[in-house]
Amino acid sequence: MKLNQKNLVDISNRISCPTYERTQLNTAIVHIGVGGFHRSHQAYYIHQLLQKKGSENWAIYGVGLREGDRNMYNTLKAQDGLYTLVTQHPNGNIENEIIGSITEYQLAVDDPQSVIDKMASPNTKIVSLTITEGGYNFNPSTGDFDFANPDVQHELKNPHDPRTVYGYLTAALQKRRANGLPPFTIMSCDNIQHNGDIAQKMVLAFTKKQDAELATWIEKEVSFPNSMVDRITPVTTTEIIDYLIIENDLQDKWPVVCEPFIQWVVEDNFSNGRPQLEDVGVQFVPDVTPYEKMKIRLLNAGHSVLGITGAIHGHPTIDACMQDEVFAKFMRAFMDKEVTPILGSIEGIDIEEYKDNLEIRFGNPNIKDSVSRICSESSAKLPKFLIPTLKENLEKGGSITYATFILAAWCYYSDKRIDRDGRPIEIIDAMADQLYREARKTKTNPMAFLKQESLFGNLAKNDRFAKLYTQMIRKIYGDTSIREYMQEIV
Repeated sequence: MKLNQKNLVDISNRISCPTYERTQLNTAIVHIGVGGFHRSHQAYYIHQLLQKKGSENWAIYGVGLREGDRNMYNTLKAQDGLYTLVTQHPNGNIENEIIGSITEYQLAVDDPQSVIDKMASPNTKIVSLTITEGGYNFNPSTGDFDFANPDVQHELKNPHDPRTVYGYLTAALQKRRANGLPPFTIMSCDNIQHNGDIAQKMVLAFTKKQDAELATWIEKEVSFPNSMVDRITPVTTTEIIDYLIIENDLQDKWPVVCEPFIQWVVEDNFSNGRPQLEDVGVQFVPDVTPYEKMKIRLLNAGHSVLGITGAIHGHPTIDACMQDEVFAKFMRAFMDKEVTPILGSIEGIDIEEYKDNLEIRFGNPNIKDSVSRICSESSAKLPKFLIPTLKENLEKGGSITYATFILAAWCYYSDKRIDRDGRPIEIIDAMADQLYREARKTKTNPMAFLKQESLFGNLAKNDRFAKLYTQMIRKIYGDTSIREYMQEIV
């Protein structure tokens, strides 16, 4: 049976389905970047809220900005925005639920004006984003807006022909302002520290170039709440699609797989109202900073610790890494000895319990999160997730052994590109070629990889770090396997 609105009644006999009348919902949220994570996280929370009475005004209008979003557009269009959320528990239990919170979807490249008009509609209260770090269009070394982007150059000259998220946001806000409407909130749900602050900085940088008067209004009126989001959501595989057909007689062309754990911490700062998401477990706080730091330094960095070393060793998935006692101990020691001492106390959070849960989550045998996905775009991840911990411990005299080892392993990974059995490692990184070129120089200059200041800053100039890193490079490039060396360290 195909998944669509017409078949929902029949499907509900075997799978949990929306109990709300989807045709009666108002779309007050425009979401840009409808991918797996958005559908397992924000759209799921909204779905839970819609299941409660009195929440009819908060459905989601999805937007795909790029031609690359066409497959998602075609799939959700055929399925009336419906999809299956497959929650896989560590004990093997699987929960299937049809999510109905995305009631409309538009591919912006086909009809830019319809997206602008929707954002500018009085009904729209929030425009939310999951556009990945690259979508924010900032220079990773300076943090400044990249005006050299050809699409940005086009938008500055042609404000009525947007191509990037900034062109759409400013065109819609301009129209709202002209019509005397209050602005919408711009809410980033991306895995970036201070994501709201970064969104605000980039929007204002762009708008000041395009329309300085509008920029002044945005700075005064538009809210950009920071938020911390968390739910492991691996790439959907054909096995999951086949599972739904075999076990549930359901044809869903693009279901979403996730773990049972979910968390969302948001600063309670909205321009024009918000859904009562605290009713479904979202935590609203005055400052999200300590929660962001905890998640990025423990979960995200922990993933990279396992992913890079696991790729070199030949472990295909994160749960396989956790089944290896050496890898599991190394990751926990990194969290205990290098991250925990710099986190401090966090209101409402038991750090030890949080780390215990991370071990369970990473070890979930049903998630099968590939190390290649976790390692993808490491050049964007490690400078945010791992290196700040290393620098803080250098300043405070704390342990730097584990983080330094990961940087040395990253160099080897970027250079050799094969695992211990000679199988090629899939490297997905915008800087892959540059990383390879610099890593190749390591045999003649152990510090060569660290000369990339856009990634490492002045780390190479720190004598304590440089001495340890050089020792580790020589050993990793020697006869000691990555796993044996990890065992020595632990």
